[in-house]
Amino acid sequence: MVYEGKSLSVTMTDGGIAELVFDAPGSVNKFDQQTISELDQANAAIKDNSSIKGVLVRSAKSSFIVGADITEFTDLFSLPEPEVLAWVAKTSQVFDHFEDLPVPTICAINGFALGGGFEMSLACDLRLADETAQVGFPEVSLGLMPGFGGTVRLPRVIGADNALQWMTTGKPRKGQQALAEGAIQGVVAAQQLHEGARTMLLSAINGKLDWQGRREQKKAPLKLNKNEATMSFSTAAAMVAAQAGRHYPAPHKVVETVQKAARSGRNEALKLENEGFVALSRTDACKAQVGIFLADQAVKGKGKKLAKSAARVIRQHAVLGAGIMGGGIAYQGAINGVPTVMRDIAQPALDLGLNEASKILVKGMERGKVDAKKMATTLNNITPTLDLKAIANADLVIEAVVENPKVKAAVLKEAEDTVSEDAIICSNTSTISIDLLAESLRKPERFCGMHFFNPVHKMPLVEVIRGKATSDATIAAVVSATLKMGKTPIVVNDCPGFLVNRVLFPYFAGFSKLVIDGADFTAIDKVMEKVFGWPMGPAYLLDVVGMDTAEHAAGVMSNGIPQRMQKIDNDPVTLLYSSSRLGQKNAKGFYNYGIDKRGRPSKVPADEAYALFASHGGAKREFDTQEIIARVMIPMANEAIRCLEEGIVGSAAEADMALLYGLGFPPFRGGIFRYIETMGLANFVALADKYASLGPIYQISDGVREMAASNKSYFA
Repeated sequence: MVYEGKSLSVTMTDGGIAELVFDAPGSVNKFDQQTISELDQANAAIKDNSSIKGVLVRSAKSSFIVGADITEFTDLFSLPEPEVLAWVAKTSQVFDHFEDLPVPTICAINGFALGGGFEMSLACDLRLADETAQVGFPEVSLGLMPGFGGTVRLPRVIGADNALQWMTTGKPRKGQQALAEGAIQGVVAAQQLHEGARTMLLSAINGKLDWQGRREQKKAPLKLNKNEATMSFSTAAAMVAAQAGRHYPAPHKVVETVQKAARSGRNEALKLENEGFVALSRTDACKAQVGIFLADQAVKGKGKKLAKSAARVIRQHAVLGAGIMGGGIAYQGAINGVPTVMRDIAQPALDLGLNEASKILVKGMERGKVDAKKMATTLNNITPTLDLKAIANADLVIEAVVENPKVKAAVLKEAEDTVSEDAIICSNTSTISIDLLAESLRKPERFCGMHFFNPVHKMPLVEVIRGKATSDATIAAVVSATLKMGKTPIVVNDCPGFLVNRVLFPYFAGFSKLVIDGADFTAIDKVMEKVFGWPMGPAYLLDVVGMDTAEHAAGVMSNGIPQRMQKIDNDPVTLLYSSSRLGQKNAKGFYNYGIDKRGRPSKVPADEAYALFASHGGAKREFDTQEIIARVMIPMANEAIRCLEEGIVGSAAEADMALLYGLGFPPFRGGIFRYIETMGLANFVALADKYASLGPIYQISDGVREMAASNKSYFA
C-alpha cells in the first residue's frame, strides 16, 4: 500500500503501475476538503516512490466523481474574499501537483465525471471512458465556473471554441461525443475499462504514447493567432449574451477568463481562473443558485424518505376526467410504466385526452427523445373508457374534472363506491379545499389533494395537499406515486389556494392595483420579465391562465382569506372577464393574439383593454422600475411568509422550490425566501412598511418583523 486514506487509496500493481482509487464513504465520490487533502498526500507518496512507473486513476463506485461537495460551499463562500481565494488557489494546486508527477497518468472514467471530477481527469495525461461515462462542467448551473483548472486545461485539450461551449452551457457529454471532440482518448465496454486503461498506460510507460507532449500542451498558452482569438471569443461572448442574458454572470466570466488567459502558461492562467471563481462566489446569483441546489436536494431527500415509508404499493392509476389535463396526467403515469385507466362520461373528452398524450409523444419523437417502441408502450398503458367499473382495480384514483366543488364531490363519492377499500383517492384541484371535498367521502383518511400544473408533462411540481383527516400512510403512498411519475412532490397543508396559488394571487392583486393606479400593463410585463426575470409578466401570465380561471380562483381566495384577498373594485381581470376577453383561449385579453405575416404567433397590446381600463382607473402615468417590482413582489413575499408561519409549507427551502417548479420563479434569484434574504430582512421590512398604506397584502406579519430585529434567517 503506497497510501491509504478514508476517501482514496494508492496501491502498487503489476508493471510498476500504481492505482489511485477513489472510494469515499457513502454512495458517490465527491471532492470535499478531506478528499482534497488526501489527494495531495497521495501525490507526495507517489512522487517519493521511485518504483512507480505510471498512475492509473479510477473509482471503486458506479460513477467516477460527481463533483465538489456543494454542502461545503455555503460556509466557505461566507468567509472574507482573501480567504476564499487562498482556499481555491491551494485546492487547484493539488491538481497541479498531480499533473506534475514524474510518470505518465491515465484516468479510467465510469459513470459521471463532472465538475471537479472532470478536472481530476483532465489533470491526467490520458483519459479512457466506458459506455456509461458522462463528462462535463455543470458549474454555471450554480452560478460558478470551474475552479480547479478546468478553464485552463479543457481549452488546451479540445480547443477554445469547443471548451467555451462546454463550460458556458454546462451540458455534459457522453463518451462518444467527448471522444469526437478530443476530450478523451477512447471509449470501451464497461468490463474492458480497467484492462484497457492499463494497456494504454503501459504504452505510455514504454514510450509508445507521447504523454509528455500532451502534458506540455495543457501547460502552454493557447495555440490561437490574433485573428482566431478575436473570432473565437467574440463569437462566444455573443452566444452567451443571447442565451444567458445579463442575469447570469457565470458564463460571461468563463469567456472573459479564458480570453485573458489565452496567452498565458498554466500558472498565470490558473491565477486568473482562481480570481474569476472567487468573484462569482460573491455574486447574488451564485448564492441563489447554490441555494436552489441545496433546497432541491433537501426536497428530494424528504420525498424519498417519505416514499420509503409507504406501505401501499401503487400498481395501477385511474384518472377521472379526460381532456387536456386528464390526458396529461394519464400520459405522465403511462410514460413511467404505470397502467392507467382514463375514464370520462363523454367520448369526445376521451378522444381529447388520448390526443394530448399522443401529441406529447409525437413531439418527443421529433426531438429524438422517444422511439416508436416507447410511444406504443405508453399508449398501450392508457385504457380510455366510459365505464366506471373499469376503475375498480385502481390503487390510486386521480380526479381531474372541472373546478367545481359539487361536481368534484359527486365524482369522488362515485369513485369511492367503486374502488377497493384500501385504494387511495386524490383530487387534482388548484383552489378547492381538500377538507371540503373530503366531506363527501366515507373514509377521508385515504383522500388528499394532488395538484398538477399545466402543461403536466413540462411542469415538475405536484403539490400533495394534506387534509385534516388525511393519514400519514396516504401521504407517503401519494408521494411515492408522484416520484414514480417523474415529478417532484411537495407536501403542503390544506388552505385556500394551498401554497402556489395562495402566493400567486396577491402578486396578481399587486399588479391589478398598479394598473388601476395608471400603470401601463405592458410596462409592468417588461420590468417583471427583463429586469426581475420572470418567464412571463403578470398580464401575459393572466392571459395564459385565462381570465375565467383567474376570476374563479380569485373568488375562492376572497372567500377563504377575506381579510387580505377581498375582491378589488374595478379589477382589470374582472373587467376583461366581463367583456368576454378571456386571454389566449379566445385570442383576446390584455393582449390580442394572432398570426403575423410570416406565419408566426403574434402578441399585441390590446387597444380594447386600454380603453376598458381608462374608464375605470386613474390617469395613465409612468412608474419607477423598482416601485413596479416592489408593488407586485411584496404581496407574494408576505403571503409566502404567512404560509411558512402557519405551517402550510414545511420549510423555506420547500417554498422556494415550489415557486421555482410551479411558477418559474427566476432561478438566479433562488426562490421567494432567498429573494427576501438577499434583500435583507430588515430592508424587506422597511420596503414593505413604505407601501403598507396600499392595503393588507402589503402589511407584514409580526413574525418577520421579529426575525428582522433578531437578525435571524429562514434557512437557519
